[in-house]
Amino acid sequence: MEELQSSFPVMVSALEENKRVAFYRKTYTHVALAVLLFIMVEYLFFQSPVIVNFAASLMGGWSWLALLGAFMFITNYAEGLALKSQDKNVHYLALLIYVIAEAFIFIPLLLIAFSMVDGVALLQQAAVMTIALFVGLSSVVFFTKKDFSFLRSILVIGFVIALGLIVAGTIFGFDLGLWFSVAMVALAAGSILYSTSNMVHKYQEEQYVAAALGLFASLMLLFWYILRIFISRD
Repeated sequence: MEELQSSFPVMVSALEENKRVAFYRKTYTHVALAVLLFIMVEYLFFQSPVIVNFAASLMGGWSWLALLGAFMFITNYAEGLALKSQDKNVHYLALLIYVIAEAFIFIPLLLIAFSMVDGVALLQQAAVMTIALFVGLSSVVFFTKKDFSFLRSILVIGFVIALGLIVAGTIFGFDLGLWFSVAMVALAAGSILYSTSNMVHKYQEEQYVAAALGLFASLMLLFWYILRIFISRD
C-alpha cells in the first residue's frame, strides 16, 4: 500500500513543513542564481560590439517583431522542457536557455537606459522597485495560502491583448505609451502571484528548478516594464 501511495506525485503543499521550507529555499536560491547569471551574460554581451550592434539593429519595425517572435518561441520551448520533463538536468538546460534569451532581448532597452544621463541610477531604482514588488507579491501567496490558479485565464487573455497591441503599434507606428507599461506591470504582478501559487500547489519536491524558471520569467517581465516606466518619465 505504501509503495502504491509513493508512486503518486506529492505536491509541495502536501509535504511536511521542513521539506516545504527546503523546497522554497532551493527555488528562490535558483531564482537568485538565474538573476546573477542574467547579469553576467548581459555583461558578456555588452563586451561584444557585434552582439550589441546586431541587437540594436533589431529595434523597431518588422525586425523587432521578428525578435519578439523568436524570443517567445525560445522561451516557450524552454518552459515546455521544464514542465514536461522530470529530469533535473533538462530543467537546468531550460533555465539556462531562458536566461540567455532574456539577456539578449534586454540589450535594446538597456542601450536606451545607458544613453540617458542618469541611466545607471534608473536601472538601480527599477531593480529595487522590482525586487520589492516581487517579495511583496510572493508574501501575499505565502501568508494567505490562497491558490491563484484562477488567474490563468485572465493572464492568457491579457497577454494575447498585449501582444496584439504590440504588433499593431509596430505595424501602424504608434507609441503604446506610459499607460500600456503600467497595465503590463499589473499583468506581470498577476503573473508573479500565479507563478508563486503554482510553486506551492502544482510542483513536486524535486521540481524546484522548474519552479524557479516560472518565477524568473515573471520577475523579468516585471523588471522590463518598470524600467520602461522609469525611462519614459525622464
